[in-house]
Amino acid sequence: MSAQDDSGPSRRSSDLGKALRRWRERVPPAAVGLPTRRNRRAPGLRREELALLAGISAEYVIRLEQGRATSPSAQVLGALARALRLADAERAHLFALARQPEPTDSRLPHRLTPGVQRLLDQMPGTPVGVYDAAWTLIAFNRLHAALLGDPSPPADRDRNLIWQHFTGPPGPVRHTPAQQARFETAVVFDLRSTSTRYPTDPALRRLVTDLRHTSPRFAALWEAHEVSGHTLHTKTIHHPEAGPLNLDCDILTEPGDSLRIVILTAPPGSDTASRLAVLDVIGTQQMTEPPHPRHGITPPTSM
Repeated sequence: MSAQDDSGPSRRSSDLGKALRRWRERVPPAAVGLPTRRNRRAPGLRREELALLAGISAEYVIRLEQGRATSPSAQVLGALARALRLADAERAHLFALARQPEPTDSRLPHRLTPGVQRLLDQMPGTPVGVYDAAWTLIAFNRLHAALLGDPSPPADRDRNLIWQHFTGPPGPVRHTPAQQARFETAVVFDLRSTSTRYPTDPALRRLVTDLRHTSPRFAALWEAHEVSGHTLHTKTIHHPEAGPLNLDCDILTEPGDSLRIVILTAPPGSDTASRLAVLDVIGTQQMTEPPHPRHGITPPTSM
């Protein structure tokens, strides 16, 4: 084999696959909130578990590791880096192996900070979802998935809370008219502020354009330029097994203002707290077997 062939696409794909496999095998399931079974053959993540955490199909993970998928997108690479807990240098190496430019600050960031990742890890009994500044879901814990549905595989529009609220079917969250008006005004203001901060992000620009063309309600709010913010409120979520749950919704932002952290809680000793604990057990039991690849997704719901 010539030196040129040795550094060609097949060699790069092989190196990418080896790196992904090595990183996958070093992550203990317990470190990412997955149950540890006694009959595991390896201490690290299974391919199906990495696929679930990254929001891609298990078949695609296999193709990447075997060198058969040669051009993963920047979105997929970012999701894999988050799922594998890669350090900054490792993340840069992942993008280099895939011959993809690492996203710069001119693009909307989608990366979890270490503190937010620890928050996800250390609140297993509380539904927590993390969204980027455009309200696209980028990380969540198991109880969040059990409560609102497993949002994998990833498709930006299917994971975007604003797109689903204004263009998708009704979800399990029930708003009063006043709550809905406050929510819509707040998220549209959020999106306008984010668009101002990242004016050259192509996906963000397409999202706003498509929302304005698709939803008259969004277009009217966008043109109104109303300034608003999120406030603590109680929402009712209708779950098919646990029934209606009345939960307090806190929306926090990390110091860089590029992540929104949604935390759903119930008063201790309440009926909702008891049923949320049962749902946590149900969700844990559902996660004990490797998930099967899925073609459909449950959209995120309006907060």
